[in-house]
Amino acid sequence: MNLTSPSQVKAWCISNGFHPNKTLGQNFLIDRNVLNAIVDAGLEKATPETDVLEIGPGLGVLTEELLARSRNVTAVEKDPVLASRLKESLGSPEALEVVADDALRYIKTLPTDKYGAMVSNLPYQAGTRILLDLAWKRSVRVMTVLVQTEVAERLAAKEGSKVRSLSGVLAQLDYDVQILRKVAANCFWPRPEIGSSVVRLVRHDRNLTMSQEKRSFFKGFVKKAFAHRRKQLGSIFKDMIKSTSRAEELSNADWVALVNDLAEQAN
Repeated sequence: MNLTSPSQVKAWCISNGFHPNKTLGQNFLIDRNVLNAIVDAGLEKATPETDVLEIGPGLGVLTEELLARSRNVTAVEKDPVLASRLKESLGSPEALEVVADDALRYIKTLPTDKYGAMVSNLPYQAGTRILLDLAWKRSVRVMTVLVQTEVAERLAAKEGSKVRSLSGVLAQLDYDVQILRKVAANCFWPRPEIGSSVVRLVRHDRNLTMSQEKRSFFKGFVKKAFAHRRKQLGSIFKDMIKSTSRAEELSNADWVALVNDLAEQAN
């Protein structure tokens, strides 16, 4: 089956009584140009020895292309029907491991540096949480994913942006985030109601020495600030800091410096 052919994908679903699940965010990529672009970007710095993670493989359009270009692919699929058919449908390659599990549960088991790359068309409903959980654990060096455009914009937003958010600050603590391209809704089946973008997160080591205790404080501190984003930080943290800035006005370097100053004061 040609996995970028809308007619063949639809025919398979009909003949097998399979209906894409909106709750799981199942929108299958059916555009060859976008497929090549996301895999090219995702494996740009990869080697033949790079272990690749894919979350939400669906019918396997990305999986098939990844296997053609890399050594080992671990595909995590929550839908039991799709998980059970994936390996056989691709010719049972030895380089493919299919994990039938919820990605959020699977991520909890991962150590730092488990995968060199992740390339995925992430499920809409859980895409942000999946990315942030992986980023927080530093389990993947380079993550290249398709997500809703509004999610991509929040992840990549810099200080001063109207869409600067908690998710962006947390992602950028350990990753440089870049939106590579927008993807039209008609590149998917079923067609989603909102646009998508390819976003790439490349891990950096600027905060490598930050302790786990300080990272936990950082996360809670920033979360509280964005929960009251219209207020000045000095009003939110009255007994801790004096600042007229609001949460979206601070860069990640500013946030890290602020947390370090508070840690020094506490000692």
